[in-house]
This record gives sequence, structure tokens and C-alpha cells, in this order.
Amino acid sequence: MEFKQKFTERYGKLTDIEEFKRYCLMDLRKSIRVNTLKISVSDLKKRLNLDLEKIPWTDDGFYVNSRATLGNLNEHFLGYFYVQEAASMLPPLVLDIKDKILDVSAAPGSKTGQIAALMSNKGMLIANDNDYKRLKALSMNLQRLGVMNTVITLMGGSSIKENFDSILLDAPCSGTGAIRKSLETLRIYNTGMIRKLAGDQRRLIDNSFRILNKNGSLVYSTCSLEPEENEGVIDFLLGKYENAKLEKIKFHGLKTEGAILDFEGRSYNSEIKNCVRVWPQDNNTEGFFVAKIRKN
Repeated sequence: MEFKQKFTERYGKLTDIEEFKRYCLMDLRKSIRVNTLKISVSDLKKRLNLDLEKIPWTDDGFYVNSRATLGNLNEHFLGYFYVQEAASMLPPLVLDIKDKILDVSAAPGSKTGQIAALMSNKGMLIANDNDYKRLKALSMNLQRLGVMNTVITLMGGSSIKENFDSILLDAPCSGTGAIRKSLETLRIYNTGMIRKLAGDQRRLIDNSFRILNKNGSLVYSTCSLEPEENEGVIDFLLGKYENAKLEKIKFHGLKTEGAILDFEGRSYNSEIKNCVRVWPQDNNTEGFFVAKIRKN
């Protein structure tokens, strides 16, 4: 698969382009999250005859170094674990666990299930998505995981009116951090698509912040590495709301590069340095962006 010249030139301004390209074309490490709603980490490790390596930033996640078709294992059918990419586990880990939580764009349910486990199946979790076809996968995954505290809703994320104590907005994005999982991203990549997605993301984060209760927190994340979809969206929110404050977040054992504060002639709010940007070559994972906003 070839990288488009415009893509290479653009990303060459952001990171070590050769290292980035090399990791994008490597196989993605297999990883799982133990579903503690059904089984403990120690009990699952006893059941699985696999070489498991703990993911440094979470107690429930493991790299799988064995050759195995994970989806065919009985423990998968029983909902004892979820096949989830290691960097994908990051956003729920910084979410404030409250009694009333919203997952704005929940399907297919990896982070929803993770949040439900962090909530110990207590309180109320709304799992929303705007795509009816994706709700089937979301519903089936949550049933398999034994999630009991969740209501599934179908609506546009920018149309939700109910208020929440804590919100996860894992926004639909270009997926340029997840090229290792889908090389198709390289083929369809264009900056026009990025601008459209960034507009959608601004509308989603705007509404998410409006419906967030006072002193509540909003976690914004994408598997994109585009500044327009990440730092640009956070910059928009900070510029619009004086009571939106970024909190510094840090993950144990996770190597990160600083957020982008200047790109292609545009400067972003200096507080954006508190966001986390993960490149594939940093930790041999997908690329990810995570920000945590407090409503003062």
C-alpha cells in the first residue's frame, strides 16, 4: 500500500514520517480486556492457555502473544473478555465514574462495556449511536458481556438534550491512527473529508458540553492523528466556553508526544498541552488522542 504524497507531506510536519509509515504497515498486536463483570483477572488467566502480557496503563488489559483465534474461544462466547485494542482502552480510564453517564457514539460497544465494568453495573449508562445498523452489534456485545445498567438509544449525538454527570465522546473520525487495522484509510484519505469530519466533531462536542452538568467531566477521544479533528476541536470548545477547562491527564507506562500547538499557520490554545496524543510508534499500538474537559 502506497502513502499519498499529500498525506506524507502533511504527516511529515507532525512526526517522524518514516517511523510512522513503518509502524502503520506492521501487524497490530492482539490485545484483550478482561470483563470483570463476569470474571476476575486471575481466574481468566487460569482458564486461558495463552501467553498474556499486561498492558502497562490498565489492570484489566493484556497483549496476547500466542497464536490463537480469540473470537473462537469459549471464554469469548461467554463474555469473559473483549477483544479490544490497547490504546482504545485509554479514554474510559480517565472518565469520572458517576451515577449517570453518557457514551455519545457507543457502537460497537468496546468502551461502553469497559465503562459498565468500571461502574460495576451500577448507576445508569446511556449508550447512544446514530447508526441503526451499528446498534445491533452494540446490543449483542453488551448482552454477551452481561452489561445490565445500560440503555441503548438511537439519535444524532448533537440532538441529545438530557443532562449527564459524565460524558464520553469517542467521536467518529478519519481513523488515521488506525491505519494498521484498515489500510483502506490510506486509499480514501483526503483533506476535504477531514474538514467535514472536524465540523461534525465540533457540533458533537458543543452539544456534549452543553448537556454536561456543572462540575461534570467530558472525555473527548478519536483514533485520528489529524490536528483539525483533535487539537482544533478542543481549541474551538475552549474558545466558545469560558467555563471549559482542560485537565491534565497521564497514563502509567504510556509514552506520548506533546499535543500539537501550531499547525499550518494556526496556533491552538496553550492549555491543549494537557491533552494526550499517542502515535503508533510510541507504544506499538494504534494512534489515539484523548482530552478531558471539566465544566466549571
